[in-house]
Amino acid sequence: MEYNLEVRNLVKNYQDFSLKQINIKLPKGKILGLIGENGSGKTTTIKAILNLMAYDKGNIKIFGKDSRDLTKEEKEQIGVVLDDSFFSPIVNVNDINKLMKHFYHNWNEKLYYDTIKKFKIPCNKPLKEFSSGMKMKIKVLCAIAHEPKLLILDEPTNGLDPIFRYEIIELFNKFVSNGENSILMTTHITSDLEHLADEVIFIHDGKIILDILKKEIDNEYGIVELLEENFAKIEKEDYLKCLKYKNEQYLLVNSKIEFQKKYPKMAIRKPTLEELMLLLVKGE
Repeated sequence: MEYNLEVRNLVKNYQDFSLKQINIKLPKGKILGLIGENGSGKTTTIKAILNLMAYDKGNIKIFGKDSRDLTKEEKEQIGVVLDDSFFSPIVNVNDINKLMKHFYHNWNEKLYYDTIKKFKIPCNKPLKEFSSGMKMKIKVLCAIAHEPKLLILDEPTNGLDPIFRYEIIELFNKFVSNGENSILMTTHITSDLEHLADEVIFIHDGKIILDILKKEIDNEYGIVELLEENFAKIEKEDYLKCLKYKNEQYLLVNSKIEFQKKYPKMAIRKPTLEELMLLLVKGE
């Protein structure tokens, strides 16, 4: 299998926080979602991958090459969206096109304006008059319009309403459809990954606590909701985590088939990524 990104045993130590042994493999043609609470280490991982900060241990390869040794041309094959990066508030869409044409050899002006039209973004209006969602659309578009092979996105759907998010997600799916491009994205809006990500990595307190293919979550994991009086009937070895809410217990199981064999009358359903995060962190 060929990978556009490989992170091996990444370690970054701060005075009050440590990123511990982070390992990521992102194959060509795939979308990987990096999820976790605020402060868990997602953005630190992204910045280390992009060489925006030094790290203490580990190795990062992009397109099979040490990320610190990439040529200018190879760096142009990476599209980036960071939460704190943007253009001057006085420029407009046409100004951005003129600027980006000088920055990138592969800037696709037709793709840029076709998508601007599709997103109904005004061309002569200064960015300071745009909504946060409209600004995010332009960020994402600029990351894609120079035709990279790898997109690295930090909260790319933040500030978007559901319709805007659908349009962006549609753009991402099209981007990887050639089987060569890949996306690594962090998000706290886990519902965006439900039908988008091929793989999910969950970071908690600087450590990976779950690295799993999305289809494995759908096929193997389950949520069982029980009244308190029925909880005693379930043996501890038959669930991973439990969380009490009001007078009910929510159980996380990692083998729906085995659980239903043993408890055929118990209803079980697929967990959302949000429920999975909550139970893994807060469950007993």
